[in-house]
Amino acid sequence: MKKAKKGNRPMDKEKAQKMVREAYGRIAEGDQGCGCGCDSCGPDPKGYAKAIGYSEQELSRIPEEANLALGCGNPTALAGLKKGQTVLDLGAGAGFDCFLAASQVGAKGKVIGVDMTPEMVSRARENAKKTGAKNVEFRLGEIENLPAPDNSVDVVISNCVINLSADKPRTFQEVYRVLKKGGKIAISDIALTRELPNKIRESIAAYVGCIAGAVVVEEYQRMVQDAGFKDVKVIAKGPSICIAPETKDPLGRAFLDILGKNESLDGYIVSVSVEGYK
Repeated sequence: MKKAKKGNRPMDKEKAQKMVREAYGRIAEGDQGCGCGCDSCGPDPKGYAKAIGYSEQELSRIPEEANLALGCGNPTALAGLKKGQTVLDLGAGAGFDCFLAASQVGAKGKVIGVDMTPEMVSRARENAKKTGAKNVEFRLGEIENLPAPDNSVDVVISNCVINLSADKPRTFQEVYRVLKKGGKIAISDIALTRELPNKIRESIAAYVGCIAGAVVVEEYQRMVQDAGFKDVKVIAKGPSICIAPETKDPLGRAFLDILGKNESLDGYIVSVSVEGYK
């Protein structure tokens, strides 16, 4: 039997995708659990958003219903969006970053949110109706097979989603395909400083929680470059902020039973910002 290449996950791709879709479908319908490394985002999504890089002014432009506290950074702060641009958001969820991007590109611009979870797409569309946003649309689809034409997008953003992809190289190839020449990626994500213990890598809960599917920073950069992007920057911004405040453990309460009593993943998990150009 062939050994798995470094960075490959032992989890079956279809199984991983099914588990992610089901988990985030429950979140869209009001489940208190959440992804991105924690089992409960707590009662203050607005405070969480500020902690990962959003300003009060930015949050005032976003419908509260769109904030599910699922991110790990602020990709729109990296994007340098301009009036009239077309933006694509990978794993748009309830539309949080889409609505912020829409306010930046203006009426002549367009924002497309893609999510593979029907419940998330429905919730995002409801939020768009409530806010009267005319320059935003939400499409059901997988980030490995984007429902968008070639060379049609100026900027691709994403927030703590690509780590959930079971085929990351394919995802970046798709992003490259839909971007116009000179187009940019601006991504916030979770990455690793070193390979995880096997019992974490094999955990479905840790995969859904944006941990087991993450790759080391150097591998992340290599995947983006291999897709054809130039001037690629994958910058570690420090430990992931999405931790359970009661435990101060990067995996949060939901995953403590996976580790031994005196074990910790402190030092393994970092938030990263990712930029590159076609």
